[in-house]
Amino acid sequence: MSLTDSQAVVSVVAALAIVAGLAGVVVPGLPALPLCWGGVLVWALFGDAGAGRWLVLAAATVVAVGGAVVKYLWPGRNLRSAGVPTSSLLAGGVLGLVGFFVIPVVGLVVGFVGGVWGAERLRLGSNQLAWPSTVQALKAAGLSMLVEFLAGLVIGVLWVAGLLFA
Repeated sequence: MSLTDSQAVVSVVAALAIVAGLAGVVVPGLPALPLCWGGVLVWALFGDAGAGRWLVLAAATVVAVGGAVVKYLWPGRNLRSAGVPTSSLLAGGVLGLVGFFVIPVVGLVVGFVGGVWGAERLRLGSNQLAWPSTVQALKAAGLSMLVEFLAGLVIGVLWVAGLLFA
């Protein structure tokens, strides 16, 4: 397999976008799935992989859209069944964002946990009642991140398969 210089550049750009997308699962501000999908799009548009590149792009599109939908629906359903209101999640999200900038590395998690716990403490009036809701919110956030990461990983695997076989 020989690559021209432009093909190598397109492949490197696509790979960097996919890696940045996978990192975007844990780094706020980086849109994980759009970056992964965008890497495949750049490769499909500017690469010279034949007709197979469009099949890879179509499959990556299905995975990206499906992952984005499942990432919100599945954890949200679990939270609704556990009785955690949206206002508590919003408080956790806002304080998580603040924490990200105030406390390097761990501030996002500390802010999210503190925000959800504080909102639930105010709503329910007891530490013993607020903590189970906070644990459910953490499980839902973890599940959402896992779904997003797996979807991005599948997109990356599809791209590598397209790179090797298309």
